[in-house]
Amino acid sequence: MTDTRETLQHDSVQESLKRVVDLLHKHEIVESLVHKQDMPRHDLIQQLVHKQNLAELHKTLDALHPADVAYILEALPLDQRLVVWDLVRAERDGEILLEVSDAVRESLIASMDSDELKAAAEQLDTDELADLAPDLPQEVIQEVFQSLDQEEQAQLQSALSFPEGTVGALMDFDMIAIREDVTLEKVLADLRQLGELPSHTDKLFVVDGKERLCGVLPIKRLLLHNPETLVAAVMADDPVIFNGSDKASDAASAFERYDLVTAPVVDAHDKLIGRLTVDEVMDFLREEAESDVLAMAGLREEEDMFASVWKSMQNRWAWLAVNLVTAFIASRVIGVFEGSIEKIVALAALMPIVAGIGGNSGNQTITMIVRGLALGQLHPSSMRKLFIKEVGVSLMNGLIWGSILGLLSWLLYQNAALGLVMTGAMMLNLLLAAIMGVLIPLAMHKSGRDPALGSSVLITAVTDSGGFFIFLGLATLFLL
Repeated sequence: MTDTRETLQHDSVQESLKRVVDLLHKHEIVESLVHKQDMPRHDLIQQLVHKQNLAELHKTLDALHPADVAYILEALPLDQRLVVWDLVRAERDGEILLEVSDAVRESLIASMDSDELKAAAEQLDTDELADLAPDLPQEVIQEVFQSLDQEEQAQLQSALSFPEGTVGALMDFDMIAIREDVTLEKVLADLRQLGELPSHTDKLFVVDGKERLCGVLPIKRLLLHNPETLVAAVMADDPVIFNGSDKASDAASAFERYDLVTAPVVDAHDKLIGRLTVDEVMDFLREEAESDVLAMAGLREEEDMFASVWKSMQNRWAWLAVNLVTAFIASRVIGVFEGSIEKIVALAALMPIVAGIGGNSGNQTITMIVRGLALGQLHPSSMRKLFIKEVGVSLMNGLIWGSILGLLSWLLYQNAALGLVMTGAMMLNLLLAAIMGVLIPLAMHKSGRDPALGSSVLITAVTDSGGFFIFLGLATLFLL
């Protein structure tokens, strides 16, 4: 049922995107035709046609959820994106800026003046404003900060004090705290006066007179117990609690492990300062997954698909330069064995197979190690066993697939010795891939770098150069 609903939602967004693109295309055609016409009151007619064409597009955007508008903006080239952005109602700007990717947000903010940015920021809650603050001009943040009341200013300062990647940077302040010495009936009466609960409210946070967290009161306990019962008697006094300085990745693992919807966030003195919700955790996990995918490919940051050539080049050049150096090294390795290749032409046809399978095997190992590091499942005590296991897997794969390739080489070139060299080279290169697949991400992690950053580029470089050297070296020793 969930998969079906997600598919329908995706189809709906795609239909909305197609409709917006069609309307933009129609608008551009009509604008071009009117502009070319020579007629009386040309400017007035052009203005009327302009408004008529954009009215339907404006209506379409108003009916969409902010997340869907964000999706459409990300899918449009810059000139069309700005046309659509100008049609979005001003009171929705803040919500949509939070939904779009960092790269697209940068282009939208660049098109807005200070008054527009201030109006957009003032629509947001303090936790949302903290998410947007790093991308806004300092003068806009100062003006918005001055417009907040004292409590909101304290909340914003608290949220901004936590570095990115911590629980404090993800928490929000829209929560309900109750005292432990009141009855459930009193709690229910207070909730009725509120009229609406914060989103994802599955529990209330119980505090003492000094705002220190005592426990949580799940909504189901509130509804099922005698209204005359005190909160302290039915609350859960052992909830999952996070400190604002905890790693967001650890909190995300806890949300998955314990099936949490919300969880309290406290400071060093156990004072309740906010809450963490499942939607923020999901957003964090999605961003981390996207970041890891980009890092594995050697991209430094998220990239707007329609960014300028220069900006995209700046994002990609670093690891391409590394790749160029490693490719040159691999070519020099081949150059050393030019004489062997001239004598046995089959070596030139077979050596890419050894390097290619080695790179694939190394990437599989790296993926497992990076995942283990991300989930916090790798500890020094288990490293030795993990290393031995990966070596065993590589040797087994090398023996099986190396034997198959060796047999095929023998059948193709009628040379049994070449088949044995192929088998040996495959085993040794897969062994090299396993060793480096473990050591590269561990070394990067130990040095404080993202273990996913460029790991695939490095392992490919090692298995290419190493595979060529091993295969051609063995061929030179045993075939010539």
